[in-house]
Amino acid sequence: MKEKIVKIKHCKQCNSKFSITDKDLEFYKKVSPNFGWKVYEIPTPTLCPECRNQRRLSFRNERKLYKRKCNATGKDIISVHVPDANIVVYDINYWWSDKWDILDYGQDFDFNELFFKQFWSFFRKVPRQALYIHNVENSPYSNFESDIKDCYLTIWWHWNEKCMYWTYYIRSNNCIDNYWLFDSNISYENLVCYNLYKSNFLNYSNDCENCYFWFELKWCKNCIWCIGLNNKQYYIFNKEYSKEDYKKKLEKIKFWNYNNLNEKKNKFEVFLKENRNLKPNIISSENCSWNDIYNSKNSKDCFALEDCENCKYSFILWMAKNNYDMSSAWMIDFSYEMNGWWMNSFHNLFSGFSYNCTDIIYSDNCHNSKNLFACIGLRNKQYCILNKQYTKEEYEKLVPKIIRHMKKTWEWWEFFPASISPFWYNETVAQEYFPLIKKEAIQKWFNWSNYEVPDPKVKKIIPANKLPNNIVDIPDDILNWAIRCEVSWKPFRIIKPELEFYRKYDLPIPRKHPDVRHLERMKLKNLRKLYDRKCNKVELR
Repeated sequence: MKEKIVKIKHCKQCNSKFSITDKDLEFYKKVSPNFGWKVYEIPTPTLCPECRNQRRLSFRNERKLYKRKCNATGKDIISVHVPDANIVVYDINYWWSDKWDILDYGQDFDFNELFFKQFWSFFRKVPRQALYIHNVENSPYSNFESDIKDCYLTIWWHWNEKCMYWTYYIRSNNCIDNYWLFDSNISYENLVCYNLYKSNFLNYSNDCENCYFWFELKWCKNCIWCIGLNNKQYYIFNKEYSKEDYKKKLEKIKFWNYNNLNEKKNKFEVFLKENRNLKPNIISSENCSWNDIYNSKNSKDCFALEDCENCKYSFILWMAKNNYDMSSAWMIDFSYEMNGWWMNSFHNLFSGFSYNCTDIIYSDNCHNSKNLFACIGLRNKQYCILNKQYTKEEYEKLVPKIIRHMKKTWEWWEFFPASISPFWYNETVAQEYFPLIKKEAIQKWFNWSNYEVPDPKVKKIIPANKLPNNIVDIPDDILNWAIRCEVSWKPFRIIKPELEFYRKYDLPIPRKHPDVRHLERMKLKNLRKLYDRKCNKVELR
């Protein structure tokens, strides 16, 4: 059934118009909490969908890692929290241990104070874990990861080995510099791909082997600079060659030479611009809109969905149903305005990274819990408010009272304000999708940091343009140097497994900082923005 627009609102942050439909009102009423047979209705949002997503992402630091001290043990640790942040941070192993009790930080709710003011004060007292990782082996510089081994600077997901400089990947091995790569091996610089083997510089492709510089290819082998092919072999620029002629062409490419490879990449980008058909990437889905949607149905204005149903205004979502305004979640149902949720979660509101939780509101980093309000870091708990334990009866009496208080102070019904994020805007995912300069960020009440990561302690820092072009001319001593990025001028290191990978597969040493490489991959993706426009090709009747 088609949705009916019942109200047009203006975003209080960007002043753009956005609509509220009858289905939206129906959803907000369904997810509104119920205490004592009374429903405490969630009003319509005051921010447009884009600004709501920006606010949630300002609470997510995925890639920026720092060296700092554990506040409990004093030992050196790697953390997502910058040293100059006024946050208590514990080493991951200590945080999960039984050497301390997080309920010791519980406090009473003060009805003479604004909710978010006292929550932010509470937030700064409760110890936070340095990284969000579980069951990782020899992978100290990874975040939001589980079940990985021998990985370096990888972000998000599970079951990977010997991977580096990645964001969003599953069940892959021996791969470097990829974004969104599943079930792949020995692959380099790919974007949104599945089941690759020895393939490099592919975009939106799957089930490919020994392929280079592709866009939208499926079930192909031994192809270069191709777009939109299925089940092909020995193609160059979408033209078929014999096996012998293909091999002769391939030998001339010289992937191991940096200048030559750069020239080929630029050549492919021109070919891509001239031939690419910018259409939504929606596969095996029904009644869905936006982009990168797989095996889903009835989901509107969503980006990067897989196996989802009845979702709206959501981004990077797997196996989820009946949700609005989600940012990176897996196996969650019947929830609203959530940021980073995993596994078997149901009916949660306005909360941050947690897993296996039910009926928690305005909470963060809680696990295997239910019936929580304004809690942080709880595990296997229920009926708590500000980390203080209550009986079921006390909880169900006090929470409605707090909600009524928040209604009076105009704080009830939306995600945490950006001003109380534990992260600086310029280190969060929000800066990737909604880049701002310092002045703009502060005007919008985002936090900003001037902290500069110290240069690595190395024998020397070599400018990227001084590196030999040929990988065979790179000395072993580069492991003791830092390279100054040719774009950002920030120094970065090459580690031993990385150097071995480049040498084994004839690839040149990168000359750009990992953060720059990540942002360049992001620019190859379609923007998370929708426009009204005319179709360039209209069938005549």
